[in-house]
Amino acid sequence: MKFSFSVLAASLLGLTNGYTPINNKVKIGFEAWEETFSSPDFNKDTKYALIVNPTSVTRNLQLIADYLVESKKINLVALAGLEHGIRGSLQAGVTIGNLSFVDEITGLQVYDGYRYRTGAAWSQAFTEMDADTIVFDIQDIGSRFYTYISAMYDAMLGAALANKKFIVLDRPNPINGVDVDGDIIVPQFMSYIGRVPIVTQHGMTVGELAMMFNNEFLPNDVELSNSQVKTVDLQVFKMEGWEREMYYDQTGLNWVIPSPNMPNMDTAIVYPGQGIIEAITISEGRGTSIPFFVFGGDYTQGKNLAKLQKAMNDLNLPGVVFSQFYFKPPVSKMRNIQSGGLKLYVTNRDTYKSIPTTIAILSTIKKLFPNDYKYSGDRMLQNRTGTSYVFDMLNANANYQDIVLEYQNRLEVFKKMRAKYLLY
Repeated sequence: MKFSFSVLAASLLGLTNGYTPINNKVKIGFEAWEETFSSPDFNKDTKYALIVNPTSVTRNLQLIADYLVESKKINLVALAGLEHGIRGSLQAGVTIGNLSFVDEITGLQVYDGYRYRTGAAWSQAFTEMDADTIVFDIQDIGSRFYTYISAMYDAMLGAALANKKFIVLDRPNPINGVDVDGDIIVPQFMSYIGRVPIVTQHGMTVGELAMMFNNEFLPNDVELSNSQVKTVDLQVFKMEGWEREMYYDQTGLNWVIPSPNMPNMDTAIVYPGQGIIEAITISEGRGTSIPFFVFGGDYTQGKNLAKLQKAMNDLNLPGVVFSQFYFKPPVSKMRNIQSGGLKLYVTNRDTYKSIPTTIAILSTIKKLFPNDYKYSGDRMLQNRTGTSYVFDMLNANANYQDIVLEYQNRLEVFKKMRAKYLLY
């Protein structure tokens, strides 16, 4: 009998630290969908369009669009990409420059879904594609302000308006499906990094979110106000073998980078909180080899940096410690400026709380360096945290514990709604 080292090591860790062992039998939604192709009830004349990106791969890491065109298993007529494109060639916030183009490998027309910010725009694209069914297969990372789930919501609206069926092929929440944290975003601060009133770290899969979107939010969306159709014809293909306690490295699946600054699962773990640092003028480490693990600026150097490190470590935050780190970001904020900052070390991912940790970081920087602490733009912090409470309480020099305590009741409200849509 043979055991892989990774499985054996994970099993030993499971015995000693309570970790869930690696399950090499996790079946993704694509595999469940593909099994239906051989059914006598499967209509081979149905025209499909895929919403995909580099994470949309088979178990053998072949892009499903390439695989399906090569195998001729379905009638595939078009593709749509989201932020970063269908093959990951674009940086954050960049579009392809055209509404559509022909993909060299598949020969299919590709639509730039990152340009579509309404259901109406998606509806027009779906009509031009002449597809009967839209299939969404994207790996999310578990944070509301990561744009893929906002794009899914808009695409669902578009499918409802265009009278198209919408299929979601489920994939794991990489930072587990248990931890839920953050405030519910309010309408005043909704944008492409938060379309509907959910919390920052939702603890759901894309399939579960799609069900919630369809039942809770689409019926009341203004774009459907004049339509007799209030929901989309939705079908979710579930995974098999995935458990809510699992992190992505316990699924036996390979991590495919979902965006240039999300190089590994560990980055996804810190992102629900550390992504909020984008709202202030210091760097969050974009362009470095460890984005979101490092943060700093030109005013946190020398004695100031030593002061910041001591203040953060004196908080004894669960599952995390901080070391000094100097860097010069090649892109984004603080570009080519020598910066002093801290590097975040997650010592225990099961006790580490990303959002409270980042709120503590912001509170500490604000108190230590009040004249240097500045926001990147109007409402940047509110758009990321979802409300004005964090902004107002930080400006009042509130302790981070009080800020975290303030949103707990609203978090519990979300958890009750969320419970209705959990598939696993």
